[in-house]
Amino acid sequence: MTTETVVATGSEGHHGNGLSTGVTGINPSSEPQLERPLHANRHLRVVCIGAGASGIMLAYKLKRHFTDFTLHIFEKNSDVGGTWFENRYPGCRCDMPAHNYVYSFEGKPDWSASYAGAPEIYQYFSDFVEKYDLKQFIHCNREVHRAEWDEVASEWVVKVLNTSSAFSREIRCDFLVNAGGILNNWKWPDIPGLHDFHGDLIHTAAWDDRLDIIGKRVGLIGSGSSGVQILPWLQENAAHITTYIRSPGWIIPTHDGEYHHFSDDDIARFKADPAYHLATRKKVEQEWGGEFAVLHRKSVAQQAIREQLSAEIRKSLNDDRLADKMVPQFAYGCRRGTPSPGYTEALVQPNVTVEFGGIREVTPSSVISETGTATELDVLICATGFDTTFRPRFPIVGRRGNLADFWKTEPRNYCSVAVAGYPNYFMFLGPNCTISNGPVLFAIEVEAEYMAKFFNRWQKEGVASFDPKQDAQDDFMEHKDLFMEKLSVWGDNCPSWYKDRVTNKVTAVWPGSHLHFMETLSVPRFDDYDIRYHNRNRFAYLGNGFSQIELNPHADIAYYVRSADAGDFVSRSTMSTFNAKDAGEKLHSKITPTV
Repeated sequence: MTTETVVATGSEGHHGNGLSTGVTGINPSSEPQLERPLHANRHLRVVCIGAGASGIMLAYKLKRHFTDFTLHIFEKNSDVGGTWFENRYPGCRCDMPAHNYVYSFEGKPDWSASYAGAPEIYQYFSDFVEKYDLKQFIHCNREVHRAEWDEVASEWVVKVLNTSSAFSREIRCDFLVNAGGILNNWKWPDIPGLHDFHGDLIHTAAWDDRLDIIGKRVGLIGSGSSGVQILPWLQENAAHITTYIRSPGWIIPTHDGEYHHFSDDDIARFKADPAYHLATRKKVEQEWGGEFAVLHRKSVAQQAIREQLSAEIRKSLNDDRLADKMVPQFAYGCRRGTPSPGYTEALVQPNVTVEFGGIREVTPSSVISETGTATELDVLICATGFDTTFRPRFPIVGRRGNLADFWKTEPRNYCSVAVAGYPNYFMFLGPNCTISNGPVLFAIEVEAEYMAKFFNRWQKEGVASFDPKQDAQDDFMEHKDLFMEKLSVWGDNCPSWYKDRVTNKVTAVWPGSHLHFMETLSVPRFDDYDIRYHNRNRFAYLGNGFSQIELNPHADIAYYVRSADAGDFVSRSTMSTFNAKDAGEKLHSKITPTV
């Protein structure tokens, strides 16, 4: 393996991905305290891990709102899209309505169906990257192998492997953002003899399109989202399917009746009438977004939804013996519910056998259930999910050491986005995120904007590092645990990847609704962070006395003179793409002494 050292710097006054050798940094003793105007930018360097929905949104926000920055997004796959690039098994789709599985400002009028399939969702993100020219920031076939905080330089040192060339590089950055997601590190089930199976063995998250099941005897392990989605396709194509269900989850109907494809007329109207399209999106969002009461354990809404779904499952199966086992005995929402077009119908077909309970072992030609029933199979499909411990797959070494070691017993975090002891490190969809609270893409946008506020302050106020305070993190975790124990269905007694298998604490889900999450992160609580500065004087950024607006030749310097109070604040926002780093030609003549 060949190693090269590369440091991202970029040019001042623009954004880009320029690379140069050498290390850049600010020496506290030489920072120009009286040479620059208020809020003069420093060059910002960000490394992001992952080019799925989160990394793409981060690139968009930086490109739209910042200058003087360098962004490198390292993606382990050969293309963007994250989980929607990786997951390609038949029937794979999002369990949120398509018109609301979009960024808030970037609707898609031509979705083909009410619940979109993986290829179409992948295309949405790919098109978004092209439309907003974000490829310039993305490096595919790159695996991050290590990231370590350099306390002296207040920088992250990131080691990246180019899997195409086997070249390794080391890159330094001011902020490290983990957008790797939670549902992308798939795992085999821990079943004795699994890899001794002589037939085709495949995981839904590593699907091989060459798999032929026509006329075959197929075993399906797992009844989560992927198991529910793939069974109808298996039932239509295989000779016989045996599906192994250890603990059934709640099967939910689509909100607008049966799953359906949009007609050409529907799509034409969405395209021709943006107001109608927006109204449709809002209507669906209001239906989904207004359901949080269902997730309070003892609420009337929770009891009502359980009764409704139980009745629908029984009606769909039309088999009391099977329905008695398929209706969960735990709260709706304790495990993630799954829209199920065709699933219950497939369960009762003649070529489908349902085996409840665990699996004792796998032999070269069969699966033996815990009751001792042996079933001969040609193909074995594992729809058994991912490693959801949140522990990074590579060392992330901060002030507390390796994050994977620190999170060995529990992924303790600050408001899902940061970790005490890991300065200038942010996470998208980290522990206790809104993975089950509502439309996740809207939450991703809010997280990107939250991070942007830290980037902005770092650029303009001479900050070296932001590190969540330990007591703030402890208080958040204490509140989260109390909420889960006393109020939430997620704390109910059910097998769920939302929980830690050892402590049984809820580690994956936010303690509130998605609107609650969005409001919580709308304004950073900077007092919850230990903030360190490059200059010994925290007010060094006040500079030479000039404001940014005085140096902008196109600005209205009397912006605060108004005819009425329109409700906005009289003070200006510092989130502006205009930035002057010195006094500017306009004022040099006034402040430069004459000879």
